[in-house]
Order: sequence, then C-alpha cells, then structure tokens
Amino acid sequence: MSVPTPSPPAPPPPRLSLRVVFGRGAMFGPGKAELLERIRDTGSIAAAGRAMAMSYKRAWSLVEELNALFREPLVDAVRGGPQGGGARLTAAGARALGHYRALEAAAAAAAAGPALALAAMLDRPPPSGK
Repeated sequence: MSVPTPSPPAPPPPRLSLRVVFGRGAMFGPGKAELLERIRDTGSIAAAGRAMAMSYKRAWSLVEELNALFREPLVDAVRGGPQGGGARLTAAGARALGHYRALEAAAAAAAAGPALALAAMLDRPPPSGK
C-alpha cells in the first residue's frame, strides 16, 4: 500500500502594504508607523532605530521629517546629556498613528476579496518571506 504524499502547505494570504503619499515627496507608510510605535514603546529614538536595524541618524532624520510634515510635532525628543535623552509620542503623534492604523485596517478589509482573487490567478505561489 502506498503512503500518500502530503500536500504542500498553503501559501500565506496576500497582504497589503499601504503608503499615503501627500505630494512633494511627503509620505507616511509602514516604516514610519513602526518607528512611531517603537518610540512609543521604548521611549527612545535610538532604541526604536536599533529594533528596526536602522542607524540612530536615520531614525532621527525620519523623526525630523515627520515633525516637519505635520502641523504639530509627532515626537517630542530630549537630546542626550548627563541625564540621558528620551522621546515620546505627542498627542498628535498618537492620533496620526491611530489614523494610519485605522486606514490600514479599512484598506485590508476592503481589499481582502480582490486580493485573494488576484492571488488565485498566480502561476505558482510566491516564495515565503517578505
């Protein structure tokens, strides 16, 4: 009697990656949202950057970009010194992050059916990973 071969694992469902483009090259997407979340969670721009395999200079540059983009700053930062530095999301930062995550959830819900239909048309499942 032959042993049936197991079927290959099902590919993961398709997912959206949403970036809001405001014009003049100004954008807010998953990377900046993650940076804000990590700053909120760690209280540190440096720690947030390290957690994302990003240099402190790059993380600080993105914070400056976000703070300049919005009417109110999204991150309140205190530079290091004898007391050490720190950072926190402002109320505007928490609102901006919440709006982005809500937009992301709404887009994912609206796109679920068409994304699955599009994935069903693939010749073969894509390799796993990002």
